[in-house]
Amino acid sequence: MPTPPSEEQVLSWFDDLSNWGRWGEDDRLGTLNHLTPAKTASAAQLVREGISVSCSYDIRTGRQPGATVESQRYMLSTGLGLEEEGRQGLMGRGRAGGAQEYIGMVFHGYDVTHLDSLAHLFWDGKMYNGQPASLVSDRQGALKHDVLAVSNGVSTRGVLLDIARLRGVDVLAPDDHVYPEDLEAAEEAAGVRLEPGDVLLMRTGESGARLAQKKDYNPNKPRSGYQAACLPWLHERGISMIGSDVAQDVSPAGYRTVTMPIHMVGIVAMGLWLIDNCPLEDLAATCNRLNRWEFQFALAPIRFQGVTGSPTNPLAVF
Repeated sequence: MPTPPSEEQVLSWFDDLSNWGRWGEDDRLGTLNHLTPAKTASAAQLVREGISVSCSYDIRTGRQPGATVESQRYMLSTGLGLEEEGRQGLMGRGRAGGAQEYIGMVFHGYDVTHLDSLAHLFWDGKMYNGQPASLVSDRQGALKHDVLAVSNGVSTRGVLLDIARLRGVDVLAPDDHVYPEDLEAAEEAAGVRLEPGDVLLMRTGESGARLAQKKDYNPNKPRSGYQAACLPWLHERGISMIGSDVAQDVSPAGYRTVTMPIHMVGIVAMGLWLIDNCPLEDLAATCNRLNRWEFQFALAPIRFQGVTGSPTNPLAVF
């Protein structure tokens, strides 16, 4: 197994891998600047079978395995009692009815498939591109780098690198971390090479193990993921977004201060967009069946003003 970089090395990447100012002082897109209109157009040519695969968990309200805060549903009107005569105030002279609800959730965490905006994390009091962390306030939310930066959505080439398949296991062991050498070996096995503007989805098998569990998911257990050593590789390749069937980072990361290096260096220094908690079992099965590891990738966040991310339903289209 490769040697992990030291914490001193990881800390140096806040400067060495920084994209601050690269695309202008007011840049809001970060690594999505690698995604060009030509790249979006070429990705559309990957749609040949007309098959669409979701890479999102269902959002369940009430008790949720591994929930940071349980998602809530409050019914404001229902269909209960509409069979009874004498109901007053209904639509259509008492013959029509309707249902509506209020939904509340904390999507950052381990239970909801979500996109992290560049306002999600800070380092030394700064957000991506040097914006002060104080621009995210309790009253107004994120005044800079909210999820509206990608309000028109993302459409590009997606590539699945299936590290569990490469290892010949259902799920990576917690101490079996993913290094750049593993990403390149998975590229070779799949016959693809990631290019600027691509979205990388990396499978550890964790989502399959999670869905097969008969008890609640434990988000605090040790797990595999991208080792910090992947950061220079992602920077060099010009990857626009990364996703995984975990929350990206190895846990525990093994560093005292940079406890989530993919999140911390990736978001704050590089402006890298992260899609956490993508179930990738259906996608892996489709890629295996079609013997195709590249596809059109599509993602559209909810247009939340001042919000540091969004629940989302990433799609792989073949």
